[in-house]
Amino acid sequence: MKARMPLEGSQVAQTTHRAMGTVMTHMAVGPYAEGSLKAVSREISRIEGLLSCFLPDSDISRVNRSAGTKSEKVSLDTYDVLSQAVAFSRRSPGCFDVTIGPLVTLWKLGKELGAQPDETSLKQLLPLVDYRGLILDPRATTVGLRNAGQSIDLGGIGKGFAGDKILDVFRIYGITSAYSNLGGNVVTLGAKPDGSPWHIGIQHPRQENGLIGSVSVVDKTVVTSGDYQRCFTDSHGVRHHHILSPSTGYPSHSGLVSVTIVADRSLVADALSTIVFVAGPDKGLKLLTGFPRAEAILVDADMRALITKGLKDCFQAAEGIEVTILD
Repeated sequence: MKARMPLEGSQVAQTTHRAMGTVMTHMAVGPYAEGSLKAVSREISRIEGLLSCFLPDSDISRVNRSAGTKSEKVSLDTYDVLSQAVAFSRRSPGCFDVTIGPLVTLWKLGKELGAQPDETSLKQLLPLVDYRGLILDPRATTVGLRNAGQSIDLGGIGKGFAGDKILDVFRIYGITSAYSNLGGNVVTLGAKPDGSPWHIGIQHPRQENGLIGSVSVVDKTVVTSGDYQRCFTDSHGVRHHHILSPSTGYPSHSGLVSVTIVADRSLVADALSTIVFVAGPDKGLKLLTGFPRAEAILVDADMRALITKGLKDCFQAAEGIEVTILD
């Protein structure tokens, strides 16, 4: 798409639709606001068509079907997101792995049956979760999986990639103020139309309609991972959430129930929210030091909010929430 020159006068446009397994809401301000939202919808559909493991003709589905046999030619976007996913996997071993697909599938089956997967099945699948089995060829733009049974799942990074692409579309259309919520992944462009910051609410992990607080941002992305999302209770009354530890095969129990990352790039925030959640507060904060432009809000099991110091002036806690500013 070619960049469009803005015209005098601006319009405000909003839309809500379902994509990538969630409800998405978008708002844009500018001379081409309505056109930008139509383009955003098309872009999201295009990305989903490349990255979804539920669509049989997607790049990811083709690579997964060919595991252990051959590599597949993929788009530049698919190659890009997988390259970045491998980099995050390498920097946070045991906390993030792009080949976690077999475990995700097993736990989805468990959710459907209302039962925790048996330990034997988990032990059989754990060796397949190894990002080093992902074969990337930059010259041919091909991707393969070394071992049969391996599979890619981009649940911890795909919506982040889409968020960055949405911002690219807004900029192309000359949008000066925009907001998109991709089901827990929020991206903002500029400030609100009146020049004030966007106020992004952060879900309370134990109150369906409650908030831990809110964060005020301009030109930032805000991504939250929590144990309250897509969880189920098995026949023994045990509750299981969807954020799996690549090292154990089970839902992570790191002492954290929610992690929110505020960063410049949505893909970075998406990956880090999962990584820090699985790593836990101590290890997670150490990993976060490698990303100096990323800040975090960690919520522990006692509903205490631990805030990195870069957010001390823009985080507003809800009533009754204890806040600790981290050095």
